[in-house]
Amino acid sequence: MAAPNSVIGFIGLGQMGVPMLRNLLRAGHAVRGFDINAQAAQAFAGEANFYAAESVSELAKDCNCVILMLPDSPIVDNLLWGDGSNFAAQLRRDSLLIDMGSSDPVNTRENFTRLAKLGVHLVDAPVSGGVRRAVDASLSIMIGGTTPAVTRALTLLQAMGKTLTHVGEAGAGHAVKALNNYVSAAGLLAVSEALVAAEKFGIDPKLVNQVLNTSTGKNNTTEHKVENYMLSGSFNSGFALALMRKDLNTARGFIERMQSPDGFVKVCFETWLRAEQTLDKGADHTALYEFIRPSK
Repeated sequence: MAAPNSVIGFIGLGQMGVPMLRNLLRAGHAVRGFDINAQAAQAFAGEANFYAAESVSELAKDCNCVILMLPDSPIVDNLLWGDGSNFAAQLRRDSLLIDMGSSDPVNTRENFTRLAKLGVHLVDAPVSGGVRRAVDASLSIMIGGTTPAVTRALTLLQAMGKTLTHVGEAGAGHAVKALNNYVSAAGLLAVSEALVAAEKFGIDPKLVNQVLNTSTGKNNTTEHKVENYMLSGSFNSGFALALMRKDLNTARGFIERMQSPDGFVKVCFETWLRAEQTLDKGADHTALYEFIRPSK
């Protein structure tokens, strides 16, 4: 089906991409979507204003704005510059490219410069909040890019998120995203170790978490993850441990390149890496608790 003149391109119809795209549709935008898994577009079968693309070239041809919701910089780079697609060269001049995945901030800044030479404006706008907040359009979005390009992107970003913060120039959004996930991962690790120690001392970890939530130890893990996904044993928050480890690695590399103190991020990363290597493939990130808490 032919798309209307004003249509948004969206590449990456995974766990986060699907609800984010659906919120764009609810906001009245026409969207042409693509995923390497051709079956992914079936989630929108019959929905008004959704148009499936058979290739990324269709998006480049039809869209003045394309959103990427892809896992990491190597995948983004392969899309933009790889011999198989060379997507960047096909984008319209003066078009807007919004990278909402968890790319490497230094790499993003390099892509910004290369795309600018083609007349394409890059905005990095990674998100935080997970699938639950992607569904209800309450994501926190960290934005990097020039003010004119960010202004162009705002209407679309407002359809997917509740808290939008322009944190700086190109790459700044991805830098803050990586650092946020580092702080989040460190918090989950600390909570897991604390709960296991309390349980070994004979204290109910549920009671410990209740105290944490009324004390200075409260964080996102204690509020939203401990009872729902960790103590329940469900470990199904919707965000993979491998992705958290990947984001931690991005943060570790970024901090190292900034020549900042990096002792704690290195220790944190090594623990998450061992957990990934030990737990089942595809384990949820909340299963770190299972790794920290050995079987009785």
